Amino acid sequence: MTNNDGKITVLLVDDQKMIRQGFSYVISLQNDMEIAGEAADGHEAVDQALALRPDIILMDIQMPGMTGIEASKAIIKQLPGVKIVILTTFNDPDYIYEVIRSGAVGYLLKDADVEDMLEAIRSAYRGEAVYRTELAAGALSRAVSSAFLVPPVSNGAKDGADSSLLEPLTEREQEILQEMAYGLRNDRIAQKLFISEGTVKSHVHRILQKFGCEDRTQVVVTALRRGMVK
Repeated sequence: MTNNDGKITVLLVDDQKMIRQGFSYVISLQNDMEIAGEAADGHEAVDQALALRPDIILMDIQMPGMTGIEASKAIIKQLPGVKIVILTTFNDPDYIYEVIRSGAVGYLLKDADVEDMLEAIRSAYRGEAVYRTELAAGALSRAVSSAFLVPPVSNGAKDGADSSLLEPLTEREQEILQEMAYGLRNDRIAQKLFISEGTVKSHVHRILQKFGCEDRTQVVVTALRRGMVK
């Protein structure tokens, strides 16, 4: 949970101490976040997550004993509110799909710029999807469409409509949902669709209500699994 100072608490999980130290140093310099703890493998990550209850977990994907994907599933099962961003050296669509299956909110390459890493933490904390790789847009769509956890809805609905929603999405809401699936922030969506950021926020709020989801990441994953976005 966010501490009494209002800072975002971060748990670092990586089997390489040097990487943990590097991330820890950078994060400790930020005014709005702090390190809650560190873990060197998946099993330790689960224990630390349950004990510390951080806001964000930066999780290495490849670790001995228990992988980051396995640890993410175990953590989210017990702490569904935690936001996990998977760290990896592999820019691979199969890994992106596995990240979605694990319940993690994003996927970040270890060689990303420091600013990208920090913004990924802030974006995840805001409930946004974080897919900051070259293959993200195309690979995310291919990975989900090739191996759905739940088959896409097929009920005769047209234009992205889904009878399981509380209300059908409007045409504008469908456009914004598609941009959300690409991981765009509200300001970027506003620029792309030539509307105000306030209007985007209002539409996002309505989309959350119609899906019955608590945050935009849940909406995106649900929409991807149902085949409602490309």
